[in-house]
Amino acid sequence: MDQRKGSVEGVGGLTMWSDTYKGKRVLLTGHTGFKGSWLALWLTQLGAQVCGYALKPNTTPSMFTALDIEHKIAKNVFGDILDRTLLNKTFEEFQPEIVFHLAAQPLVRLSYAEPVLTYETNVMGSLNVLEAARKTASVKAFVNITTDKCYENKEVARGYKEDEPMGGYDMYSSSKGCVEILSSSYRRSFLQDGYALATARAGNVIGGGDWAADRLLPDCVRSIEAGKTIEIRNPHATRPWQHVLEPLSGYLLLGHLLYTKGREYAEGFNFGPKADSVLTVAEVAKLAVKYYGKGEVVVHKKDNLHEANLLMLDITKAKERLGWTPTYTAEEAVEKSVIWYKQFYEGKPMYDFTLHQINEYMEKMQWKKN
Repeated sequence: MDQRKGSVEGVGGLTMWSDTYKGKRVLLTGHTGFKGSWLALWLTQLGAQVCGYALKPNTTPSMFTALDIEHKIAKNVFGDILDRTLLNKTFEEFQPEIVFHLAAQPLVRLSYAEPVLTYETNVMGSLNVLEAARKTASVKAFVNITTDKCYENKEVARGYKEDEPMGGYDMYSSSKGCVEILSSSYRRSFLQDGYALATARAGNVIGGGDWAADRLLPDCVRSIEAGKTIEIRNPHATRPWQHVLEPLSGYLLLGHLLYTKGREYAEGFNFGPKADSVLTVAEVAKLAVKYYGKGEVVVHKKDNLHEANLLMLDITKAKERLGWTPTYTAEEAVEKSVIWYKQFYEGKPMYDFTLHQINEYMEKMQWKKN
């Protein structure tokens, strides 16, 4: 198989949306990140010609390096979405047909230390990508990835629906609320006859290959591998957890529908886990220890940085309009993630194993091709 060009063969008999993605030029921002690396690999397996545009990986190890994504995709560009000259040049030269915009400053806690960088990257950077796509006539579909934290979180015991107010307590969350408002305004102002633009909201995504700071599962893995006790700040904080492949499948489905049916689906969609996939931070840490087969969890003193205790998404719209539904339980998501890390630290070939997890997920998907 030509790994650079990808293939839709041998995926458990499934060639999900192959007619849409096979041979298509897909520009993916943020491809050096955790979610972006998974999506880049999945797109190549669907036969897409992928151009990745992002900063170099900012963690060691990184999913991007572990899978050698740079040499698996059609074109790799290391660049900042704030660099309009390079961004526009990349769009002009590659002439993408579909765009997935994932590049962002994605960390809540970092946004307290770097509020200007957070807003520059997330708001102005997104505007730059939207504009670069508008100047490129080949673009037909654009999926703008935001977050569940874009909503004004009142910590109610129910999921937020797509038409509820945008908000955000911290600078990261509020910047993503701004991106949602920007996208809606941009769609109405400029895209009546342009590409089909939709936003996708997901959060608390876990999976192998995430080594970002101040994230629960990566912190657990680092502690276990270092032979240290796992220290958690907010043991009773609850989160709805989902495996990375869940929202990515939603993004791919949404991209497919935007490309094939246009502005009928040009709006916001939530891609969250099942309603019962809510676990406390302590429960997740204990599951990590269980599936790793070693480790110990203790509670560390809390700090004074605000983090929402509960934020859930109502996914009724994605189920009814797109036919999408999640597949894994929260415990399965933790298990799949921990197994990936174990394979990595045992020196196993991670490109093959990651493909195995994608294929395994596709075989188990509880919704059918649209």
